[in-house]
Amino acid sequence: MSLTNNEIQEMIAKRAAQELEPNSVINLGIGIPTLIAKYVDTSSMFFHTENGMLGVGELSSEEEYDQSLVNAGKLPVAETIGASYFSSSDSFAMIRGGHVDVAILGALQVDEKGTIANWAVPGKNIMGVGGAMDLLVGARKIIVTTTHTTKTGQTKLVKKCSYPITSVRNVDVIITELAVFRFQQHQLFLDELMPGVSLEMVKEQTEASFEISPTLYRILHAT
Repeated sequence: MSLTNNEIQEMIAKRAAQELEPNSVINLGIGIPTLIAKYVDTSSMFFHTENGMLGVGELSSEEEYDQSLVNAGKLPVAETIGASYFSSSDSFAMIRGGHVDVAILGALQVDEKGTIANWAVPGKNIMGVGGAMDLLVGARKIIVTTTHTTKTGQTKLVKKCSYPITSVRNVDVIITELAVFRFQQHQLFLDELMPGVSLEMVKEQTEASFEISPTLYRILHAT
């Protein structure tokens, strides 16, 4: 695939947007997840940020910029109609109380058991854990959006995480520039191939063991 890094991120974000349902409360993590809002109808969804805002919107012009309005990644955001503000402690109470329908997170590694590592690289400085641990415990559905490999070509879909894990709870969906995986029945299923991607390409760049979903199997063996 000869895509730029920006094109890859946008493609992943656009596919992730298809997983969202109207009237959901959605927490967008740092990185690729922040791009997702541009691909959905924000009037029918409620974007949440753990630093204390529900009703996060995309800036449509420089005139909308307010230095007091930022998301958890300190990026400027807009407010949608009916947006509300609250303390960080209330925000985390929403997360821990099960009031967030979907959390979309980036990842350093995800293993074949659906376990995610996304907050620390051994030997490197740690800026902070952030809200990922709480989101993995409290959100009803977890979607991971990440490039399939690191900048040095190492796969992020591994047999077992070697980085510190974020939670023992497994993720539900993994979306990369190569494929869509779902964790079901205690195992990882390859559910969809991205345009122009072959099964062989995915196998070559994935260390984690996975099964092919019945839906994808029928597509691959259609005559």
